[in-house]
Amino acid sequence: MKAPVSMRIFFAFMSAMLWTGIYFTGFSVVNWLLYLPAAVSLFAAITGICPSLMVITKLMDLNQKQASIK
Repeated sequence: MKAPVSMRIFFAFMSAMLWTGIYFTGFSVVNWLLYLPAAVSLFAAITGICPSLMVITKLMDLNQKQASIK
């Protein structure tokens, strides 16, 4: 599932803002956890593949199927 162009631009902007914040704070000062969303959003912007979007979509599909079974 490839993300549309508008979503890829959003990921690129979000990644740029996170990396800018990390730069201004200092790479050695920032907690390692902040690098995860910055790296994943950059990956999503470049490739169009967003792992979190895929997981959420699958979870929502499962919830809708379970609700229709009941």
